[in-house]
Amino acid sequence: MYALVTGASRGIGRAIAVGLAADGAAKVGIHYATNRAAAEHTAELVTRAGAEPVLIEAPLDGDGVAAARRIAEEWDGDLDVLVNNAGINGNQPLGEIDEATYRRVIEVNLTAPLFLVQEFAPRLRDGGRVINISTGYTRVAAPTHPVYAAAKSALNNLGLAFAPVFGARGITINAVMPGIVDTDINADWLPDNRASAAALSVFNRVGTVEDIALVVRHLASDAGRWVTGQVIDATGGARL
Repeated sequence: MYALVTGASRGIGRAIAVGLAADGAAKVGIHYATNRAAAEHTAELVTRAGAEPVLIEAPLDGDGVAAARRIAEEWDGDLDVLVNNAGINGNQPLGEIDEATYRRVIEVNLTAPLFLVQEFAPRLRDGGRVINISTGYTRVAAPTHPVYAAAKSALNNLGLAFAPVFGARGITINAVMPGIVDTDINADWLPDNRASAAALSVFNRVGTVEDIALVVRHLASDAGRWVTGQVIDATGGARL
């Protein structure tokens, strides 16, 4: 199995990359934007798990189309599993949305994943997997993150639209929807609000990167072969 994970230098992406290596991937692509040191640490963990790491640097927030093409050019050969994990949240309510942030959020969360799917579609092996990392904000009101939620909602719908396209080749495409997860993206507010964040889940805890990686690993395995065009809720039952 050959796998490629975007935004794999830290957090959920790192956990997914290492998990796929542990599940038997022979080669794991580790895409990152700028943090080479963090990506190299992921590469060390992937190597220890038994896979060959391939580091690919390509910032997504300037031109998502060009970045997608660069990643595809850097990847040598075919692919079995594509995980579109890279994301930025752009925390801005309606009155504070500015054009530059809007464009960055759309480029990273929607444009780049869309064109990565397009670029790799001919190179995905039969029986392959496309897994998009979404957000729990797509099923609740998100007045603090409207652009982010809109971009991820569109990404969810792309999976539904492309499922029939890939189905004839046994390729599945799904989205995984995390809730609040203990990652760097939440480091500015989570430490001071952990109790209230945990209370949103029926399990009364904050999610871990491994929680999300396990769902992705299931979808990437043979056990996920009969699931496609779906958005899998991995919020820990948040706000049920």
